[in-house]
Amino acid sequence: MIQTVTERFLRYVRFDTQSDPDSTSTPSTYKQYSFLCTLEKELHDIGIAQTRLYKEGLLFATIPANTDKNLPKIGLLAHVDTSPECCGKDVKPQIVEYKGGDIVLNKEKNILLSPAMFPVLKSFVGKHLIVTDGTTLLGADDKAGVAEIITAVEQIMHSDSTEHGIIQIAFTPDEEIGRGTENFNVKEFNADWAYTVDGGDVGELEYETFNAAHAKITIKGIAVHPGYAKDTMVNAVRIAGQIIESLPKDQCPENTCGYDGFFHPISIEGGVGKSIIDIIIRDHNRDILEQRKEVLRSIVENINSKYGKETASLEIKDEYYNMKETFLDKMFVVERAKRAMEQAGISPVISPVRGGTDGSFLSFMGLPCPNIFAGGINFHGPYEFIPIESMEKAVETIKNIIVG
Repeated sequence: MIQTVTERFLRYVRFDTQSDPDSTSTPSTYKQYSFLCTLEKELHDIGIAQTRLYKEGLLFATIPANTDKNLPKIGLLAHVDTSPECCGKDVKPQIVEYKGGDIVLNKEKNILLSPAMFPVLKSFVGKHLIVTDGTTLLGADDKAGVAEIITAVEQIMHSDSTEHGIIQIAFTPDEEIGRGTENFNVKEFNADWAYTVDGGDVGELEYETFNAAHAKITIKGIAVHPGYAKDTMVNAVRIAGQIIESLPKDQCPENTCGYDGFFHPISIEGGVGKSIIDIIIRDHNRDILEQRKEVLRSIVENINSKYGKETASLEIKDEYYNMKETFLDKMFVVERAKRAMEQAGISPVISPVRGGTDGSFLSFMGLPCPNIFAGGINFHGPYEFIPIESMEKAVETIKNIIVG
């Protein structure tokens, strides 16, 4: 009996698959590998015999073509890990027929999902929402994508009238910590192009991402007893504050949207003698990203001219690039997804990703890979939810993509 996407999703979210940015193993947590083992067995159970599960936490699967026609080999991808930003253990999903107003997620702890805090809720009156109990994330990012892909291909496999070419599936680990494609072999995956099912609301279709870099500023201070510090102490914590205060005030995540880039200090640690600031830099324009790097270099130079030339040091590492430049001669890949949505009665919403996806890396590795919606809202926190109707639309869209 074919399972519904809802049944699959409710089962998947009960697996704890959080990735760990501090881990040096691959995948970063064994529980991701354990879930992938479960998925491999499920793929076998629904009739997909050709699977390859790698120790690095990648699961590949192939569905042979059912026609002699020369149809493209299309790939479908989703990641199995959930964000380390919020607890992903003991997820207790609830289904609510939303009629408006507040949703009580947890009566004992008085945790509400409210349109006063999240106005987007008003768009889902009349829908059936899967929500959390207010103490964990839900895991729609990206177990919704996993459930939608498996449901879509199972339905296609049981349809005698649907012709399709080779379908390649990949479930990846550690996307949330930027390591999802580190061990991805594009040649072995053997798709002409692919789609990550890892977006948000219905209709999202994305082939533009940020260009991204990470900066680390190390500040060396001089720690002495504060009672005898005059003209001697150099307080690295205070200098760190000056550096953060020097960043453009209007160019931060909370003040930007659309194509606007930003500087985002994500952590500061240390003490008087030494402090370290981690800053992520984002921009859709690679030239402007380089200009942002120069802003940081200038700030560090000013600190060194004030406190001594070795007071602050700057390291910058590029993380990923805007995949739009890989689609200049491959827009037919995007058009196919757009057409698939329209066939499902969806108006495509084409907008830049204010972040990155596995597709960013894969596109530069030679596998064109735009991102389509999975349906979740409010990712990475206890207010995350997903409408059942959105998951069903994602399944329909994936099937339309496969058959063209």
